[in-house]
Amino acid sequence: MPLFWKLLCGVWVAGVIVAAFLGVGPAVGFRAPEAARILFFHVPTAWLAVLGFVLSMLHGIHYLHRRQLEHDRCSAVAAELGFLFCLLATVTGAIFAHVQWGAAWNWDPRETSIVALLLIYGAYFALRSAIDDEERRAALSASYAILAVLPMLFLIFVLPRVVDSLHPSDTVQSGGMSPSYRLVFFAALFGFTLLFVWIYRLRVGVERLALRREG
Repeated sequence: MPLFWKLLCGVWVAGVIVAAFLGVGPAVGFRAPEAARILFFHVPTAWLAVLGFVLSMLHGIHYLHRRQLEHDRCSAVAAELGFLFCLLATVTGAIFAHVQWGAAWNWDPRETSIVALLLIYGAYFALRSAIDDEERRAALSASYAILAVLPMLFLIFVLPRVVDSLHPSDTVQSGGMSPSYRLVFFAALFGFTLLFVWIYRLRVGVERLALRREG
């Protein structure tokens, strides 16, 4: 990533953090109005989890088509980042739930969905670690990454919308955000996506160096 984008990413994310705590006031309609600020961190981490898992699927498709190990490594890196941000979404969601609903875990449909998602991708890493042959591991991992996207999309976007949930939904689309919250929210999405790209490119660079050394 060019220096300009690195500087932009650092400054942008720092600005989002400052704006989240100093640029907007408490939100109306929350049991703890100050806790609504976690929206600026929870939603971006959930979005980046989806981005990572979809990117893992795309590289899996590329591997099965071209049989290049670089795509297998890129798929694994994307899945790792997706899993990391899925964990962060779980933690930030639990913090919000503790403040808003009185308990960090309520077995709400969205909470249950994210646990299932962590188990699905936890199995992906267990599969990779259980196979020694690199090409066989790459082929099976690619197939798994492709198949795992369908339940991932169902758990994230469909299930929570067809069953009753404590979780606030469609806050942005329904106009439930004030202009200042909306501005910081979209700035956070952009900034954390830049951060994801930066980390992803660094990890992919490391994997490429490892492949060259092994070759």
